[in-house]
Amino acid sequence: MGVDDRNTNIHERVHMADKRDYYEVLGVDKNADAGTIKKAYYKLAKQYHPDANPGDKVAEEKFKEANEAYEILSDPDKKAKYDQFGHSAFDPAMGGGGSGFGDFGGFGGFGDFGDLGDILGGMFGGGFGGSSRRRNGPVQGEDIGASVTVNFEEAVFGVKKDVSYHRVCRCADCRGTGAAGGSGVETCSVCNGSGQVRRVQRMGGMSFQSTAPCEACNGSGKIIKNPCTKCRGSGMSRENKRLTVSIPAGIDHGERIALRGQGNDGRNGGPAGDLIITVSVREHAVFERDGYNVYCEVPLTVAEATLGAEIDVPTLEGNTKYTVPEGTQPGTKFTMRGKGVPYVNGNGRRGDLIFRTTVEIPKGLNDKQKAAMKAFADSCGESNYAKHKQFFKKIFGK
Repeated sequence: MGVDDRNTNIHERVHMADKRDYYEVLGVDKNADAGTIKKAYYKLAKQYHPDANPGDKVAEEKFKEANEAYEILSDPDKKAKYDQFGHSAFDPAMGGGGSGFGDFGGFGGFGDFGDLGDILGGMFGGGFGGSSRRRNGPVQGEDIGASVTVNFEEAVFGVKKDVSYHRVCRCADCRGTGAAGGSGVETCSVCNGSGQVRRVQRMGGMSFQSTAPCEACNGSGKIIKNPCTKCRGSGMSRENKRLTVSIPAGIDHGERIALRGQGNDGRNGGPAGDLIITVSVREHAVFERDGYNVYCEVPLTVAEATLGAEIDVPTLEGNTKYTVPEGTQPGTKFTMRGKGVPYVNGNGRRGDLIFRTTVEIPKGLNDKQKAAMKAFADSCGESNYAKHKQFFKKIFGK
């Protein structure tokens, strides 16, 4: 290896060492599951997306950093290699380049890594039983996150809402080839269209063969001599899209809807990603929701609570009559079956409406009303106030 090669390797290793830990970038624990990782990525991508931060170079770098971290941690194979070898698993100077070549403690030896064949099989593409995915093969497009806000009734009964978002799609001018009209795309002569070149690494008197992205074609396997002016040879462009989305009846706050194939277009013939819509539900002035049940409070007058009455109870469809019995106490709960939220795709099944009574005590009585109330209280005697009597009996024993 010449001096220039050694200097290049040293420079690349320093560059990899400067990278932040991918888990730290996304703000998740190393034991985070796939869903948590994706949620953290969506949050950062939305915060630092170039469209939301035009001209902000810091935000642009953070967006790229989050994309790079998610690309590794969302792929089970890459994540496993990263957990074992860190950034060096993807360092071309260390034989990585997606092959997972570890540093072996500074090339000093294999230490306690166990069976040599298993280690080499997991680190190198080709040979030793390892496998390497072609960089120019079909790649599925990324999922896109969006949000929509609905009011309480819309969430209960369902509604259609328009959602606007940005997506990456195949360039219409070059039909995704990246080449200007009719100029065509040539196969890279360096890698023969594979997108990868083989490298030989020497260590401890042994030679190991690994693969790395082809620098001539940036791993695409293709050479475009006359790039498309619209997409600059990438084959992809950005578009604004507007969809009418059906929000199903019964959806709850924070739940998500996945629209298959409405995310970013895939590359090299790969399928499109999904559009993931998070639904936010505004609070209601009267009702509270818990699952598919709905709760509210209904105030009664002293006379209604004492004598019983037919009262108006608010429901999701409007007021309905309900008879409360005489002697209804404050805090009594009544259940109206099937008056709650419809189950999503529940074939007509609904939760319940549960209302709790309160008793409103009149204030500002005149002398005549006070006298009438006192006469009423005296006529009831203690027998009508069992809780009052028992309370003092517990204290004084009589």
